[in-house]
Formats: sequence, C-alpha cells, structure tokens
Amino acid sequence: MRALIVEDDDLLRESIADSIKRLFECDFASDGEEGLYLALQNIYDVIILDIMMPNMDGYEVLKSIREKGIVTPVLFLTAKDSIDDKIKGFKIGADDYIIKPFFSEELLLRIEAILRRNGTILKENKIRFLELELDITKRSMTIDGSNIVLKGKQFDLMEYLINNKDVILTKEQIFDRIWGFDSDTTVNVVEVYASNLRKVLKTKGYDKYIKTIRGVGYILSEDVQDEG
Repeated sequence: MRALIVEDDDLLRESIADSIKRLFECDFASDGEEGLYLALQNIYDVIILDIMMPNMDGYEVLKSIREKGIVTPVLFLTAKDSIDDKIKGFKIGADDYIIKPFFSEELLLRIEAILRRNGTILKENKIRFLELELDITKRSMTIDGSNIVLKGKQFDLMEYLINNKDVILTKEQIFDRIWGFDSDTTVNVVEVYASNLRKVLKTKGYDKYIKTIRGVGYILSEDVQDEG
C-alpha cells in the first residue's frame, strides 16, 4: 500500500516512515501546499498529516481534500493536544488523531484499524472480484480456484483495479500509485502492463472486465457492454 506523510520535520518524517514500512511505501511532503498537491492525486491508502506546517496548516489541507470529494483516510499526528483541536480535526473529516510524541506500534495499529473499518484491509487479507481472488500476503491469484501467475507490478495493477472497482483510474494515477513520482520510466508503461495483464486474464475470460477509457485510463467493471 502507499501512504502520504505530510510533516515539516525531516527526522520525524523518516521516523514515521520507518514505523509503517512493513505495510506501506511512502511519499513525503514538507509543507501544507505540497501535501495538498500530492493528496489531490488521490492515489493513497492513508494520509498522515501534521497540523502546524508552513504555507498551509493541516486543517486547511484536510478541509480542501474533503471539499474535492477525496475520502482517503486521514490521521492527524500533531503536538496540538487540546480537546478543541481534536474536535476541530474530527469535524472537518479526520479519521483519527494522535498526539506527539507517539509510539511506533500505536501508530501502525491505529492505521490498520482505520483501514479495516473502510475495508482496505480484510481479516483474511484477500480481495475479490467475481471469482477472481487475490491473496495480498502471498501475492497470488486464483480464478475459479485455478492458480494464475502474476509477475511483479502486474499483481500491483490488478490489486489497484480491484480496490477501485467501477472507478475510472487515469493512466497518471496508476503510474504514480504503482511506479511512483520518482520513477525513471514514463507513463506509457501503464499501457504495456494493462495489455499484458489482459493477456494473462484472457485464459479465464476475465480480460473483458478491464475496459479502456480512451484518452483517459482504465476501469474494472462487471458491466462489459460498452468500451471506449
């Protein structure tokens, strides 16, 4: 999974990333404006957000995120510890609120709890689309009980599509999510992987469920009547 850490303290950003590295790849922002820009890409499973930051505070960032209709879980990690601060955070859409200094184990457990509530993490760590099942822990896939081999980022792409069923994902979103902003390759790699994934799925007739939205990106949907 991918997390966004918005924190202006360099050492603390690294500490947070180290605390959650078992579950997440992390992107970073050192001020509110940069954090908002990255959050609006809508590619993250969770956002860890400080409140007191340069250019734009965490409250403003979260308010802007929610106004844009982005429902990514947001956890405030901040030194602001008054009950009024907490109430304000929850009222504008925070999913949790932790006071600095924090325990690494608690931070990870709080994030896992958030993701279980919204269905991102399932108890058995498996996700499904019709008779297709991905085992996230083993990074394996079955369709109708038959094992299908997915290599590397093919698996990541399949997982991202299932977790966003019936949602149009732009090629840029997919690229940023799976390859990352700092990748040396280009966004065209998405088309290559989507084509290869379809070839793998074709053996079970599941290629028809990944539809191209021409000039935009892709969508995984049970509705296969129209494409393009």
